[in-house]
Amino acid sequence: MNDEPNAGIRPDGWATVPRMEPAQPPRVWAHGPGAARVRADAPFVAERSRTRTVAPSPLDPGAGRDPHRVHRVLREEFPLTYDPLLRAWVLSRYADVATALTDARFTHGHRPGDPPCADSHADVDEGELRSVAARTAFVLARRIADRRQADLVADFCHWLPAGTVAAAVGVPYRDMMRLVRGRAASALAGQCTGQISVREKALANFLANVLVDREHALALLDAPAGQIARAWTESLRRDPPVQIAVRRTGAEVRVTGGTIPAGEPVALLIGAASRDPERFRDPDRYDPLRDDADQLTYGRGACPAVLLAGLEAEYALRALFHAMPHLRLTEGFRPERTGVITRSPRNLLVRPHG
Repeated sequence: MNDEPNAGIRPDGWATVPRMEPAQPPRVWAHGPGAARVRADAPFVAERSRTRTVAPSPLDPGAGRDPHRVHRVLREEFPLTYDPLLRAWVLSRYADVATALTDARFTHGHRPGDPPCADSHADVDEGELRSVAARTAFVLARRIADRRQADLVADFCHWLPAGTVAAAVGVPYRDMMRLVRGRAASALAGQCTGQISVREKALANFLANVLVDREHALALLDAPAGQIARAWTESLRRDPPVQIAVRRTGAEVRVTGGTIPAGEPVALLIGAASRDPERFRDPDRYDPLRDDADQLTYGRGACPAVLLAGLEAEYALRALFHAMPHLRLTEGFRPERTGVITRSPRNLLVRPHG
């Protein structure tokens, strides 16, 4: 998936930075210390920052390696600002982002599990999906169990989501990568077909979070499904695979920091909202037992893509630890996440036998 700042926008608003202009191109700009850049004729009053006069951009150089510093400044000092690089208004606080993802005044886009995608899904058998997720995960885990070192991103995470869909729709293994991303996946997940790539990244983040702390790994070794689901939700919160989602206002909307006019593109910083200290205690810490966990990657409704993602996370752990009980990160290796639109480790080096 292209993750460069000049990439085009997908119809669902998830994958890339939008090439979207405001509904009425700015003519006269109002400037002030800490104020968002606003059309003088727009119904907007911005709160001012006490320490900065220009808001940082999520696309600033270096943001791909450490977006959290930029996110923190935006949350604290610029809860609403217009970003000329994104060509969109930017929201970064949990309350505003969560509202924008579900409020009918924001249009053009959906997450798997949101109401608009429900009508396009075929009926699925959860038991059958569980069976194919487990079978695919165990096959992949056994293929790397005899190696001295493996890369779980390339050798496992890249294959499990596609392989699960392939098995579910009866696509032969040899045709998996060619067909699963097209017609075969559409038959299962409708508009959420493109979420295969998101599931790959989410799974890589999850395994990285679990394996980086041996205590986390041991606690989940024989854990019940509910405990693994809780750890999975916490990983989606702390390290969402999609960092920026795009919506457009269908009406004037009041948010923290001001009012966004109707017909304007809005960039929702999922990564910033997911670490908002106003919503989460100690938000930078991965805590698989967190009791205030919540995630913004997926909606609340039924969706095969959401169901598969959770099943893949569960059986990834079960299969990997069953085939490799002493699995651990390679000595000296620490996962390094990259990306500003989507974000996950590029590799995850492990020693199957400890």
